[in-house]
Amino acid sequence: MTVYKNSSTPISLAMPALTSNSPLRGRGSTIRPGGRFLVHRRDAFDDGWPDDDAPAPLRTELFVDNARRVINYNRSPDIPFDRSINPYRGCEHGCVYCFARPSHAYLDLSPGLDFETKLFWKPDAPDLLRKELAAPGYRCAPIALGMNTDAWQPVERHTGLTRQLLEVLLEARHPVSLITKSALIERDLDLLAELARHELVEVMVSVTTLDDALARRLEPRAARPARRLETIRRLHEAGVSVGVLFAPLIPALNDHEMEAVVEAAHALGARTAGYVVLRLPLELKDVFEDWLHTHVPDRARHVMSRLADLRGGRANDPRFGSRMRGEGVVAELYRQRMNRLHARLGLGRSRRNLDTTAFRPPRQKGPQLALF
Repeated sequence: MTVYKNSSTPISLAMPALTSNSPLRGRGSTIRPGGRFLVHRRDAFDDGWPDDDAPAPLRTELFVDNARRVINYNRSPDIPFDRSINPYRGCEHGCVYCFARPSHAYLDLSPGLDFETKLFWKPDAPDLLRKELAAPGYRCAPIALGMNTDAWQPVERHTGLTRQLLEVLLEARHPVSLITKSALIERDLDLLAELARHELVEVMVSVTTLDDALARRLEPRAARPARRLETIRRLHEAGVSVGVLFAPLIPALNDHEMEAVVEAAHALGARTAGYVVLRLPLELKDVFEDWLHTHVPDRARHVMSRLADLRGGRANDPRFGSRMRGEGVVAELYRQRMNRLHARLGLGRSRRNLDTTAFRPPRQKGPQLALF
């Protein structure tokens, strides 16, 4: 496959055709709702004709995102970092619950199937990162890499973009925190081990369930649960500080697995653990609710009802402080369950203090440097 680094020409990865009226294999969303900024809307209707035609193959397209900056800053009081880098927009993992799905509406694309099939990458990101880290006013603090969409999603195999960013961070001795659900992170164990040697990296591996059947439907192109646990083991053995993130916690669907997931991860080397209650901002509510009615119709109403109990009667609560954990009696029970796991297993409650004192601005690439 050819990667067009300097062109907006998409890379097409063919997906197999499937019969109509069935979930698309390898895709999480079951619908393609329009974004909230579109001036038109499309609705399905019954025209009386049988739907006998199989859908065309669903392809993944990769486009260039011509970003002017690569480091994003935030002031959110309930997020443990103030800056992040997202090498990609959209995510091929297809996790139906992904809180980043509504961001595709800003591109006039659907937060449903478009989010997982129309991807954008930033080929200039390593050079932009060098420039930003070398700016005279830059002050070093840990960068969170791949917080919105997974930095090691399948297309990373072809672009190598995340690895290039890690190389810049290592050169600059810059601390970085990572979250992934991909075994592809093991490709970069050499860089991660070197970062760990200088107290510059921590990794959280997201494990949503230990049930393969549920994982295949919830997050169809992510690594199997057992494979993610193996990744935790390999990171730990390489000397990389690693933890497990039980996220999202979905009431009446996977909440009963909290103890099993954390215990399995701890046995293989996870030394910190956390959880996040499912968030359903904007268009994500419709995407997730349609998924429930398609895959677990007998529990769909119960899941949404339990979620509303955690969100003050609504499907989503965007307020800082409560959006990650929920409120009420059940939310408190979730908190107590995780606290007991921390105490019983000796798990850390917070992230490590990564070293910021060794930072050194990276060298700038240029025509003269290329001569030496």
